[in-house]
Amino acid sequence: DYQKKNELIAKVKKNIPEENIVLSSSCSLLHVPYTTACEEKLPKETISHFSFAEEKIQELQDLASKNANALEANKKLFASERVKKDSAVQEALLKISEEDFIRKPSFEEREKIQHETFNLPLFPTTTIGSFPQTKEVRANRAAYKKGSISKEQYVEFNQKKIAECIALQEELGLDVLVHGEFERNDMVEYFGSQLNGYLFTQNAWVQSYGTRCVKPPVVWGDVSRQKAMTVEWSVFAQSKTKKIVKGMLTGPVTILNWSFPREDISLKEQAQQIALAIRDEVLDLEKNGIKVIQIDEAALREKLPLRHSDWHTEYLDWAIPAFRLVHSKVKPQTQIHTHMCYSEFNDIIRDIDAMDADVITFEASRADLKILDALKEANFRTEVGPGVYDIHSARVPSVEEITSALKKMLTKVQKEKLWVNPDCGLKTRGETETVASLRNLVAAAKALRQE
Repeated sequence: DYQKKNELIAKVKKNIPEENIVLSSSCSLLHVPYTTACEEKLPKETISHFSFAEEKIQELQDLASKNANALEANKKLFASERVKKDSAVQEALLKISEEDFIRKPSFEEREKIQHETFNLPLFPTTTIGSFPQTKEVRANRAAYKKGSISKEQYVEFNQKKIAECIALQEELGLDVLVHGEFERNDMVEYFGSQLNGYLFTQNAWVQSYGTRCVKPPVVWGDVSRQKAMTVEWSVFAQSKTKKIVKGMLTGPVTILNWSFPREDISLKEQAQQIALAIRDEVLDLEKNGIKVIQIDEAALREKLPLRHSDWHTEYLDWAIPAFRLVHSKVKPQTQIHTHMCYSEFNDIIRDIDAMDADVITFEASRADLKILDALKEANFRTEVGPGVYDIHSARVPSVEEITSALKKMLTKVQKEKLWVNPDCGLKTRGETETVASLRNLVAAAKALRQE
């Protein structure tokens, strides 16, 4: 908005001579896409609202040169209505009350009900969600996206993979199973592509870390769910076994944090819109017989403000309630899991407990299980599964190594609250090493039960 930036420049001029003022971006342009010129599919009236790296440099030139034509064009752009509000979404937001953030009964009562309902053994074993995505899995998804195979062929292939994945987990002896996520390319894009209010670019890649790049979706309008997104896959997986199969969702805070957000409404409102959409999916999964539902919040910690004093007022005070909004309406018999990775969680451990999930799995092995001290110090009540081995390495952990990690955990965590699982999803791992690692994980849990 050139008008607002010119007002800022005018304030600076009151204290600094104009010849000493240099206009620049607020930070490196590393984390914005390169240019809008490569976006051929988005409508012109939409792309005109976007500004990537090259466009931001042009904006600086416009402001520095006081380009009258550019200033007028920018004024017209901001005066125009960018997107219409969705009346149904706005009405749903207005209906949110304090009760919508509180799950009943209490955690302690739910824990007792769930233990009686599921009758799982001590140290229940599970995985985080995804199983290895082979070349064939990626090729199937790419072929469907290009239109070279039918939807029926695409679904048939994935159902075959799901059935194989369920059979493998049963053979390994895992207690709570997953469907493998063969239909998903990315844990945010998969959901964003099925939500109203999201836009997707062709080439708006940004660096995530190292050589890894991502193409974040763009929150463009009010967010709502078009239809059920995961129910069909989860119900099919559950039909293949008598064991519990987890429903797998991405939480509202992670979806928002890994997207380019809107600037015309607050992050809190955007998070609530996404939370209501994901809540619809949670309730549909529950209605269709899915008894355990995992809502991943991998990126919860990523957007903590730099100033510690702002952590709650600027972020956690809306981020934690957004998660609670997603699951507050489920039955006490339905067990809510969440998973967190990529971060150091020790300093927000009480806030994580306040999410009121029933089970939380953490990435922990690479941090030498340091999170265990924080859990004990905070009297963490939620059941926990600190990862027992590092999925970022192809190395297969031995039974003895996993048993040792579990025994260390038991010095800080009550045995009735400890789950056994890898650090993260297994999507990037090879099939052979995955099977060997999980076989050892199950063996370690069984050995510990006998002790």
